[in-house]
Amino acid sequence: MFLLKQYQRAAILIKNRGLHQTNLICRYLAGKCLLEAREYNDALELLSGDDDDQASSRTANLTIPPTSVDMADIKLESFTLGNLQSAILYLKGRVYEALDNRSLASDCYKQALASDVHCYDAFQALVQHQMLTSWEERELLASLPISEQCRTKEDEAMVRSVYESLLKKYQSMPPRSTVTVHPSLSSNLDMEVAKAERHYYACSYSECFATTEEVLKKDPYHSTCLPIHIACLVELKKTNALFYLAHDLVDLYPDLAVSWFAVGCYYYLKGKSDPARRYLGKATSLDRLFGPAWLAYGHSFAVENEHDQAMAAYFKASQLMKGCHLPLLYIGLECGLTNNVKLAEKFFLQAQSIAPADPFVIHEMGVVAFQNNNYEMAEKYFEQALARVREINEVIIADKWEPLFNNLGHTCRKLKKYEKALEYHQQALVLSPLNPSTLASIGFVQALVGRTADAVETFHKALGQRRDDTFSTTMLTSVMEQLVGETPPFLGKKFFLIFFLFLTLHWAHL
Repeated sequence: MFLLKQYQRAAILIKNRGLHQTNLICRYLAGKCLLEAREYNDALELLSGDDDDQASSRTANLTIPPTSVDMADIKLESFTLGNLQSAILYLKGRVYEALDNRSLASDCYKQALASDVHCYDAFQALVQHQMLTSWEERELLASLPISEQCRTKEDEAMVRSVYESLLKKYQSMPPRSTVTVHPSLSSNLDMEVAKAERHYYACSYSECFATTEEVLKKDPYHSTCLPIHIACLVELKKTNALFYLAHDLVDLYPDLAVSWFAVGCYYYLKGKSDPARRYLGKATSLDRLFGPAWLAYGHSFAVENEHDQAMAAYFKASQLMKGCHLPLLYIGLECGLTNNVKLAEKFFLQAQSIAPADPFVIHEMGVVAFQNNNYEMAEKYFEQALARVREINEVIIADKWEPLFNNLGHTCRKLKKYEKALEYHQQALVLSPLNPSTLASIGFVQALVGRTADAVETFHKALGQRRDDTFSTTMLTSVMEQLVGETPPFLGKKFFLIFFLFLTLHWAHL
């Protein structure tokens, strides 16, 4: 009956015979049926009806008689979670989560893990549904009786390796040389996905994409890998690949949130916000707890400067993702864009309390300090963020961090550290070559230190990339006048030819 999706009939059959009171397997199956039928209150009443210890003692000598293949599959499903006690606690947590009682759901998942450390589904629910902060995850892992419940050292090492790979990636991004994986899991796809997620949080999108592509070649519809792969396709602007992937997913899995998330991301990447929101909204309706869809839904408003709607989506995401700092970070960004710096700072502080080592959060704290004219504090934050970025990315720093180098340059300029400012702007130019804003910043610092001729050349380069740049145009006029004033008279024909060339280039840009 369960396999035929006749959930109510199966539950009624078990309850009418009183098997849910005498047999834990039957109680588990009846509760699972009511959960699938969305009769959450009845499921909770059934799962909480008797004292679990008494029920456990009544079924201590329970054996599984040889049955048909279908029924064996159902019984094996309960035993793969560990013992029956853990299975029922996990199921109870799912019911609480469906009832929006995430606090009690979290408690049930923790109890399920304490009962059986091999209850992978409970640990995954806590981590993937963002129920815990990073340090709460670490505390939970440290408190689990892994040594007591694992029969061998090999088993213990594998359990720890798997669970550590699931912990928040923005809190555990050591250099690649220090990442250890259990030898038995060296070719495991879940471990590869964990590595890809670390690359993603480090903004190494090319490496992340290469890893997820290899995983999807072996398992084309790996459920954990797909959201990361889709996010990488968006970051790398691979529109065609995202279109084909979304098309396949909708054909094969129309009931999964990730399928419509892919469609929404495709339209978001194409700049079509209305259909993007429609499909992302469908993804959130299919799976309320699918965090990436909520964040992308907010982005679709933010890209059109619809700050109120974007913040509403991010607030909803923050309610559902207690342990994730990203919704709070994005709310702070939207507050900053509406010139509400004090409110932005409050949200950044909240995000920092969840992810104190995240370079994005540290960078935004530096931006707030800069806007408050506290340049010493801004420099401190920016340098902390840069140290973290260098730790994460090792030798190659992703071009995503170009604003960080420019902001460091602006801060050093305000503090009259002109040589350091030039150095940071030059590093930003390496990450994003021929960026007109960076070129204008370099020209400005060159003008301040008296390198007038270099400043003229740099502003010309900036105008070559963006002809309507008002700042570069104004500064070029100013430094040209300064250059003329500084040049001694009677330098001969060579000077006038050079000066004529400068004027010609200048008026050509105008």
